[in-house]
Amino acid sequence: MANLAQLTLLVGLCLLSGTKSLKVELENNGYKNLVIAINPEVPENINIITRIEAAPGHLRSHQGNGDFVGLWWLKGLSCLLLCSVDIAGAMAECTDPQCSAIKPCEEDQATGSPTEKCQFFPEKNQRTTSSIMFFQGLNAITEFCDSKSHNEEAPNMQNKMCKSKSVWEVIEQSKDFKASVPMSGSVPPSTTFTYLQGGNRIVCLVLDVSGSMSTAQRKDRLRQAAELFILQIIETGSQLGIVQFNSAATTLQELTTIKDDATRTALTKRLPNLASGGTSICSGIRKAFEEFKKQNPQMNGNEIVLLTDGEDGSVGSCVNEVQASGTIVHTIALGPSAAKELETMSTITGGLQFSATDSLDSNGLIDAFAGISSRDGNTTNQALQLESAGKSTPSKDWLNGTVPIDRTVGNDTFFVVTWQTTQPTISVFSPTGIDHSASFVADTVLKVSRLKIPGTAEAGDWRYHIYNVNSAAQTLTMTVTSRAANANDPPVTVNAHMNADSADAKSPIKVYAEVSKGYLPVLRATVTAFIESNTNNQELRLFDNGAGADAIKNDGVYSGYFINFRGNGRYSLKVKVQGGENVTRLSDRKGTRAYYNPGYYVDGKIEKNPDKPPVPEEDLQTDLGNFTRTTTGGVFVVTGSPPGAQPPVFPPCQITDLDANIKDEKVFLKWTAPGGNMDQGTAAKYEIRMSTTYQDLKDQFDNATVVNTSNVAPQEAGNMESFSFKPEDITIENGTIIYFAARAVGSSSLMADVSNIAQGQMVLPYIPAVPDPNPNPNPGTSEGTGGINITTLVLAITCSIAGICIIASISMCIVKKTQRRRIAPAV
Repeated sequence: MANLAQLTLLVGLCLLSGTKSLKVELENNGYKNLVIAINPEVPENINIITRIEAAPGHLRSHQGNGDFVGLWWLKGLSCLLLCSVDIAGAMAECTDPQCSAIKPCEEDQATGSPTEKCQFFPEKNQRTTSSIMFFQGLNAITEFCDSKSHNEEAPNMQNKMCKSKSVWEVIEQSKDFKASVPMSGSVPPSTTFTYLQGGNRIVCLVLDVSGSMSTAQRKDRLRQAAELFILQIIETGSQLGIVQFNSAATTLQELTTIKDDATRTALTKRLPNLASGGTSICSGIRKAFEEFKKQNPQMNGNEIVLLTDGEDGSVGSCVNEVQASGTIVHTIALGPSAAKELETMSTITGGLQFSATDSLDSNGLIDAFAGISSRDGNTTNQALQLESAGKSTPSKDWLNGTVPIDRTVGNDTFFVVTWQTTQPTISVFSPTGIDHSASFVADTVLKVSRLKIPGTAEAGDWRYHIYNVNSAAQTLTMTVTSRAANANDPPVTVNAHMNADSADAKSPIKVYAEVSKGYLPVLRATVTAFIESNTNNQELRLFDNGAGADAIKNDGVYSGYFINFRGNGRYSLKVKVQGGENVTRLSDRKGTRAYYNPGYYVDGKIEKNPDKPPVPEEDLQTDLGNFTRTTTGGVFVVTGSPPGAQPPVFPPCQITDLDANIKDEKVFLKWTAPGGNMDQGTAAKYEIRMSTTYQDLKDQFDNATVVNTSNVAPQEAGNMESFSFKPEDITIENGTIIYFAARAVGSSSLMADVSNIAQGQMVLPYIPAVPDPNPNPNPGTSEGTGGINITTLVLAITCSIAGICIIASISMCIVKKTQRRRIAPAV
C-alpha cells in the first residue's frame, strides 16, 4: 500500500480540471454534493476513507471573524493569498541535506539579497491565527486574512486578481455568503458522507421524431450523429437504450450491454427513421425512466441524451420529476426553435448542454454527440475528437486536410465522411504513404462512409482528400476520433467552457480552454474558438499569456473575450487546438500555488519535512510534436441583442501584468497591450500615473502624478509594450520605491479599469568592503616586534601637523613686520 502522503495526484476534489458540470449547492451554511474521487489504481485501504472523513473535522475548527467558514468554493473566484507577515520563524540555510544544523543565510554578492539556498522555517507555535489561504500546515492558523491583517501591497496573485482585497472581503462579497444565514449554534453539524462505487455507464438516447425533423435534413443528420456516438464514442461495457418521441414515446431498443463491434452495429440499426407528429419531451423522458427501472429502481447516475428541435409548452411538468430521479440529462437543441427549457433541464441535473444549427457545413450535430463521452476521469478510455471539418464543396472540387495522429493516441481510430447528396470519392493516406481508401465502408442510406484503422494507427500526419463528383455543390464533412495508445501514457486533452451560460449583450463572455496531458499543462499551443449561432459563425483566438481574460500565464488555460453579439438565441462553442513540432511543450502545473513548508524551527533546530517532489526534467521539456484536438464547450443564451443591431462596444480590458523596474535613475515599465475593444483591436492611448505612496495611487488614481506617454503608440492586443522614462519630480536613490498604475483608452474614448499596481525599487548593487591584506588580530596594540602602536602613530601625526601650523604662523608674522618697515614714512 502506498503511503497516503504519496497520493497527492491520485485523490482530488471533482471541482478541479476536467469537470464540465457540477451540482455543488450551498445549503444551511454548508456545501453539498462535493465529490471526492479516488483513482481506481489506488489499492483499497480503509485508512483512506478514515482520513477523508477526518478532514472535515479539521476544517470545521477553522473560524473566520467568529463565523463558521468551513470549506469555501466560491463560484467565479480564484484568489490566492501570500501575505501573513506575522508568522514567526527563522530564515536560515541547511548545512546538509538532512538539515541537522543551520547557518545564517548568505548574501548574493550582486544584489545583497539572500541566496536561493535561504529558506523560511516557521515556528510550530504561532501567535498569529491567519491566514488559512497562505499557510494551511500550521495548527495555529485558523482564520482568513481580513482588511486589518491583509498586506495589500504584497506583489502576489491575491492582490492582482482580487483588487488588493483580503480573502475575507472576497468571501463577504460572494453570492453564496450573502445568501447564507448565520448559524445558531457554535458547533457546526457533522459532515455526511455517501459512498459510491463507479460502474459502467447506463445511457438512453431520447430522440425527437416530430414532423419538424423532416426539415433541413435534420432526421438524416440525427441518424449520422447518433450512429457515430454508438460506434465510436460510448465506451465498451456501457449499457445503451433508444427511445423516440413525438406526441407519444416508443422504446426502440431496451438497455443493451455493448460488448463488441457487432453489438454496436446492431444498435445502429435501431435508430429512428421517422419524422411526424407533435412534440412531447416529458413523454420521452418518462419512457426512458421506465427502461431504467426495469433493471434498477435507483436511477442515480444514469444518463439521458435528449435531442429535440421543437418547442413544448408542457415540458415544465416533468422538471421536478427529473431532478428528483438523480438522472443526468444531456441536452442537444437542434435548430432555432428548440425548447428554451432544455438548458434548465441539463443544469439542474449536472448534464452537458449543446446546440446545433441547421448549417450543414458546421458539423455541429456530430460534434455534440462526440462530446458526450465518459466523465469518470479516465482519459485513456475516452474517445477524443481529432478533426471536425466541413464545407460546401463546389462540383468537381476537393475537401483536403491533414490530421496529425500523435504518439499518445491511435487506438480505435475512425475517419468518418458525410455528404449531402452524392457519395464522393475518398482517399486517406498514412504518414508512410499507405492508401487506406479501399477500406472505407459506405452507407448510402445514411450518407456516411467510415474507415477504421486496425490496431494502433501510425503516428504522424495523415492526409485525406474528398472529391465532389456531384454536378452541383454539396456539403462534405470529415470527422476523426481516436483513443489513447497506451494506458500508462495519458493523451493530450482539452476541456472548453465559458464563465456564464447566459448573457445580456452588455457584458462580454469569457471563453476558456484547458489543454493538458495528464496533470501537466500544455504550453505554446494554437487555440481557436468557433462560436456559432443561428445567424452567423465567428472565430476567436485564445491565449495563455496572463493578460486580458487570461488570469495566469503558462498554466495551460487559454482564454479570450467574446464580444460580437449578433442577435438573440443560443450560441454554441467549439474549440480546436493545434500543437506544432518543436513548439508545444509541457510545464509543471502552477495553478494551485500551494505553499511548501520545508520544516519547522524548534528550539534553535530544524524539524525537516520531506523534500518537495521534483517534476522530472524530461516531463518539463517534452516536445509534444504535431497534434490536433477538437471539443465542444457547451451553450450560452444571449438576450438583449435584437436582430440587426450592431455588436456593443466595450472599453479596453484591464491591464493585469504591469511590471516596473528602476535602474540608473530610470523607470522601465512593461505590460501586455489590451485591445481597443476588450482584448481585440488596438487601444487609442495609455494613461500612466505614479506615486510614492501605494494607498494614494490605489484610492486616488486620478490625482496621482501623470507620466508623459505622448510618444507611446499602442500596439495591437497581445503584444508586449515597453516604456522607459526618468521621473522629474522624484529623487531616486538607493531604497526609493515608486508605485505605478495604468489604463488604456479605447477608440471610442471608453476607459479601461485601472491596472494592477506595480512597484519599482531602486536597489544599488551590493559592494562588499575590501578586507585588509594584513589584518591586525589585536586592534589597538603593536603587531610583532617591529610593529607601531596605532595610538602612538595617531598622536605623532597630530603633533607634527600642529608643529607645522605653528611654524607657518610665525613665518607669516615675520613677513608682515618686514613689509610694514618698508612702507613706514620718514621721520
